[in-house]
Formats: sequence, structure tokens, C-alpha cells
Amino acid sequence: MLQQIVFFLVSLAALGFAGWQFSKIRRNVLLGQPETISGNSGQRWRNVLLVAFGQSRMFKRWIPALFHFFIYAAFLLTQVELIEIFIDGLTGAHRFFYPRLGGFYVFVISFIEVLSLLALIATVIFLIRRNVLKLPRFTKPEMKGWPFRDANIILYLEIALIACIFTMNGTDEVLFNRGQSHAEGVEGLEGSFNFAVSSWLGPMLFGGIESESLLHTLERTGWWGHILVVFAFLNYLPISKHLHIILAFPNTYFARLKPRGEMKNMPEIMNEVKSMMGLGDGNGEGDMAAMEEELPEFGTKDVFGLSWKNILDAYSCTECGRCTAVCPANITGKKLSPRKILMDIRDRATEVGQKLESKDPQYAADPDKPLSKDNFDDGKSLFDYITPEELHACTTCNACVEACPVLIDPLDPILQMRRYEILTLSQGPGDWMPLFNSIENQGSAWAMSVDRDAWTKELTNE
Repeated sequence: MLQQIVFFLVSLAALGFAGWQFSKIRRNVLLGQPETISGNSGQRWRNVLLVAFGQSRMFKRWIPALFHFFIYAAFLLTQVELIEIFIDGLTGAHRFFYPRLGGFYVFVISFIEVLSLLALIATVIFLIRRNVLKLPRFTKPEMKGWPFRDANIILYLEIALIACIFTMNGTDEVLFNRGQSHAEGVEGLEGSFNFAVSSWLGPMLFGGIESESLLHTLERTGWWGHILVVFAFLNYLPISKHLHIILAFPNTYFARLKPRGEMKNMPEIMNEVKSMMGLGDGNGEGDMAAMEEELPEFGTKDVFGLSWKNILDAYSCTECGRCTAVCPANITGKKLSPRKILMDIRDRATEVGQKLESKDPQYAADPDKPLSKDNFDDGKSLFDYITPEELHACTTCNACVEACPVLIDPLDPILQMRRYEILTLSQGPGDWMPLFNSIENQGSAWAMSVDRDAWTKELTNE
């Protein structure tokens, strides 16, 4: 009975704390502007099934994709054993599903064990790739410090989880052979469990231990270790790049369905251009009134100007670096890294969220009003994280969008920040400004005094 009470309290504390942390992620995502997501729901669910569940985009590089799939599949199927641990923890019913599923239960647990063994091999390979081989996309400047440690921590937790699984199943196999298992006496259990891996690994590792109390201790250590590692992993996710394990599913569902080469139009700019060129509706009085109004803020300065989907993209980033690896600007030595852009957006959203949570009035734009996302000013913006040099290097080729395994669009926030810099701040690279000034003053990309429609007049004269 003591174990059930302790298990309940630990579970309640772990799940409650995790829920609180995930609520903060939701708050940070909602710092962005509203965005209506519409389109073919069938295509969206297809994206979820093929991209999020099926990992289809990972297999453009099939060797790392295969190893990643081993870890991913083991993670999903291990939840079956996790459910059984919860039942055991709350009721004391060990191997609850065995008498109900029989041989199918043995097959499922055996399949989990085989996948866990493959996942262990994949985890070791991933550690070698990051720490020994040091693949270029894992050693970019933005991956120094915490991002590098974060990737290793999750791999170490994976090893710990697999060790706990085989300790629990292996010692239980030995105990059951001796008639001392917690499952002893359960209807339908005879002989041994005959799980694919622990049926031979258990006796090999633990068969020489004569003390039954030590075996019971090891079995409970593996059992408690399994659930505690899961709880640790769950509470670690909100501060880790592995949050994509959860957010990849909504992110692929809400992904943009339009052609990748189609850029998002800004109605504010379109209306201003119509006003300047006299293309508005009606007699022009409405256009003149619009021009006399205060000009809107074009583009994006901070996370508040991005949409919630842009921020969701940032929190869904796997930091795999595939976007940066194919970016032509980065390949040619420029500062731009699409991965870093997303990491910066996520870090800025987290910073803003923490300051809003502090309720410190120094961050209020208007001290006489309560601190909120609409009344926030800490003197910083995304431009303190992302330099103009990075923004200017982007060629808008969409290679990063095409490469992302979870349908993230790094290009959209880059364009929005460039629009703010050029249209709101009237700043930009020196070699760009003559072009913009010429278009604004002459209606042409070239500084020519000839009207753009002059050639049509020649045709009519003929």
C-alpha cells in the first residue's frame, strides 16, 4: 500500500509540474498575432500522418533517418509498458495485461525490447556523431553551450531508460523462473515470460545473483527508474529542443499549404501603393484620407508582430540543422543560419514570457497600466538577437523550408523582419536603397525619368 501512495504522490507532482511548464509554452506561443489557419483538412491530416508520424521527410537522408526511427518507434511503443507501470503503481497489479492478452502480450513486449535494443545502438551512434565525428551541422556557432549539452542530455536519458527497461524485465524473468516474481500466481503465467531479449539477457546478467531480496531490489529499481526517467523527460521537454516530440504534430497540421514560392502579401503595403498610384476605389477621397492617417508599422520588430504559428514553428524546431546545411548563404560563409533564426525567436519569446510572468512594472510601456503583452516594452526586440547582416543574406530560395522535417517555415519571419527594417525604419544595405528609392520616386527599378508606360504611347501613335 505504501508503494501505491508514494507512486500516486510522485505522479501527481511530476504531471502537475509538467502541466504548469507546458502552460507557459502555450502562453509564449500566444504572444504572437492571431492567424487564421484554413485549407484542406484532409491534406493537413495527411501531413500529420506522413510527416509527424511517418517521418517521411527524415528519409531524404536514410541512414540517420533509420536510426532516428528506431528511437522514435521505441519511444512510441514503450508507452504500452508505461501504461502497465501506472496500473501496477496505482493498484499493485503486476503484468496486468498478460492474462488478458496472452501470447500477444509476449509479442508486444518482445517487440518493444527489440526496438529498445536497436534504439540503444542508435543512441550510441548519435553520441558518436555529435561528440567524436562532430558533424558540421552539429558544430555551428549557435550550437555551442546549452544546445550542445541539451542534445547529449536527452541521449543519456535514453540510455538510462533502456537500462531500466532491461533491468526490470531481466530480473523479473529470473525471479519468475525461481517462482519469486511479483507476477507469480497471476492466472495464465507459466514457465517464463520468454520475452525476446530479457529471456536470455536477464539470466546472463542477473542469473548468478543468489539473493532473492537483491533481485527484488533490482527489479523495483528498474521499475521505479523507468517511471522516474519518463517523468524527468516529461519535465525536461519544455526547456529542450525535444519539445518537437509533442509540437511536431500540431505544427505539421497547421503548416502552410500554399506553394512555397508564394510570399505572403501585406494589405497595408498594397493599399499604400494603390493610394500613391491613384488606383484606389471611388473618387479618391478615401485614398487621400487613408494617406493622411498615421502610417501602419510594416513588418515585424518583435515576437508580438509575428503570428502564433511563427512562434509555434520556433518551439517545434528540432535543431537538426538540415535547414542550415542546405542554405546557400550559409554554405558560402555568410552569417545566416535559418536554425539560429528560429532558436532566437524561441529564446526571445521565452524571455518576454518570463518578464511578463514577473509582473515587474519596469517592463510596462505605460507604467499606469498593468503589465501585459499589449503593454510591454523592455527596450529590446528581435533585432537584438538577429542582426541585419543575417537578414540581408537570405536569398528567399526556400531551401530551408523544403529541408525541414517538421514543415517549419524559417523564411517567413526573415521576410517580416526585413520588411520592418526597410519599410518602417527606412534602412537597409547601401546597394539596395537606390533600387527602393528609384521605385518609389520613378516607378521603375532604374533611375530613369521616362514613364513606365511610355512604350505603350509609341504603339498608339503608330
